[in-house]
Amino acid sequence: MTEKRHIPGFVYKLMLLAATIIWGFAFVVMKDAVDVLPPAQLIGVRFFLTGLLMAAVFHRSLAGTLNGPCLKAGLVLAAVTFLAFWVQTVGLADTTPGKNAFLTATYCVIVPFMLWAVAGKRPTFANVGAAALCITGIGLVSLTAGSLAFEFGDAMTLLCAVFFAAQIIAIARYSKRFNVLALTVYQFLFGGLMGLGVGALTEPAPNLAALTPEFAFNLFYLVVFASGLCYLFQNVGLAHVSPAQGSLLLSLESVFGVLASVLFYGEVVTGRMAAGFVLIFAAILISELAPARAKREKHPKTSESPDAPKSRSIPIVDEDDSDLVASS
Repeated sequence: MTEKRHIPGFVYKLMLLAATIIWGFAFVVMKDAVDVLPPAQLIGVRFFLTGLLMAAVFHRSLAGTLNGPCLKAGLVLAAVTFLAFWVQTVGLADTTPGKNAFLTATYCVIVPFMLWAVAGKRPTFANVGAAALCITGIGLVSLTAGSLAFEFGDAMTLLCAVFFAAQIIAIARYSKRFNVLALTVYQFLFGGLMGLGVGALTEPAPNLAALTPEFAFNLFYLVVFASGLCYLFQNVGLAHVSPAQGSLLLSLESVFGVLASVLFYGEVVTGRMAAGFVLIFAAILISELAPARAKREKHPKTSESPDAPKSRSIPIVDEDDSDLVASS
């Protein structure tokens, strides 16, 4: 208790910012890694190693969770998560890291409409406006000039955003009944096994000569930094930062994704793409911040409480799902 009081508030914000930077640069790392290891195998290895790492760190949270209902929930989450990352990685092989980052981030705009379909909660005016901005931005970023054709990589990335939206809703439901850390461990372990299984059945065996020290570093980055460390930063940071501020910081992931793509992948951002990125980012901000504002107006006395915003990976869910919007 005493030590917590000596930690300045800006430290928790820096933790969230660090997580978004690491996740943003992970798009470039994944782009390089998928050139060596096929998508399903790469996701399988990444997830399984992350699951083992998290099981070692959070082994106490697993006590009492080795039962049918919890394992079944972990299996469902693993399936949705694996599909999301697998389709995203397939798309990344045929598009740039920057476009992949921004198009993936559209999941937070999709969530309210998917929640409407599964729970009957109608989207707000802000949700509809964000969707309109997002669709316009997607068109500017992805549609080939002079035609209405999507590139394959962009289409797959948009599909992965749908799976990520489904993942958020699934975690929100299950996290009310089961230990979230245990669910996350099972999510990664089962997802890793799915990736290894799908890869063994559908993909060629990896070229061992291509498994260079550079690839080993990329895998280390994905497992230790982009998965383990980022989730730790995210969980601790979100517990001490207000929803509006946390959502704003986490939404910067797509911006850092483009920055990393420009710096390390040589992506050229045209004026049309830049306009699309701006519109998508505006849609993300509306989707992230509008629920927090609505809750603040509804409960003004509790608006400054440090409830965490909803996260793509491990969301903390209130009884009211109206602000169930997301963060890689």
